[in-house]
Amino acid sequence: MALTQADIARVKALGFLRNRGTELFSGRVVPTGTVFSAWELIATAELAARFGNGKVIPTVRMTLELPGIPYERIDEAIEFAAARGLRFGGTGAKIRPVTSCKGTTCVFGMYDTQALARTIHEQYYLGWTKVALPHKFKIAVGGCPNSCVKPSLNDFGIEGRRTPDGVRFQLYIGGTWGRTTRMGSAFPRLVDKEEILPLLEKTMLWFRENAYQKERLGAAIDRIGEDALFAALESNDLLDRKDEVLAAPLLQKP
Repeated sequence: MALTQADIARVKALGFLRNRGTELFSGRVVPTGTVFSAWELIATAELAARFGNGKVIPTVRMTLELPGIPYERIDEAIEFAAARGLRFGGTGAKIRPVTSCKGTTCVFGMYDTQALARTIHEQYYLGWTKVALPHKFKIAVGGCPNSCVKPSLNDFGIEGRRTPDGVRFQLYIGGTWGRTTRMGSAFPRLVDKEEILPLLEKTMLWFRENAYQKERLGAAIDRIGEDALFAALESNDLLDRKDEVLAAPLLQKP
């Protein structure tokens, strides 16, 4: 039976993208905070051999893509993965898999980047998995100004900075890379570690309330203005109205 668009959309939402010119799919296995254990890699290899064509392809967002999976075996592959602690995902208009540099072990790293990425993964990638956003939302955790993971080209980028008072953080908001390139708007001040998650949440709430459906955060910032964004982020209004913002329908472009 030929696949329908509904079939393709159903599995895309689960992390499976159709391989061009075929009725086979690539499934994306998402790590926890950018790190796979040795046992997870063994299970991923078994997944690729059992359900796909035996190949494992790393993506730029640090997921592992397994091509060649037949549509009729996708649900079985999901069950097999879940039994081994693995999760498919990383597609759709929602929070995308978090990326981080190796600042945890790098000689230039100023803090435990992978621990912060894991916290964001658990609290927002998983915690907001059912939250529909206007478009994709990418988060990058960088350990120093070498900027290996390119925080300024993500919707929300975190970059460690050395200051006389210790490590603080530069945030970049609304960055994009691809057909349209936009450097993220630099938050006007360096922030302390305990400010990062509240500012991330407020950014995503602002995005959901102000962006049109299918509009990236950077485009919404350019349309509305950085001053309006930064004023909202320095206030707690969005957090106070969180339930209202998340329950509202997405804005449609006039």
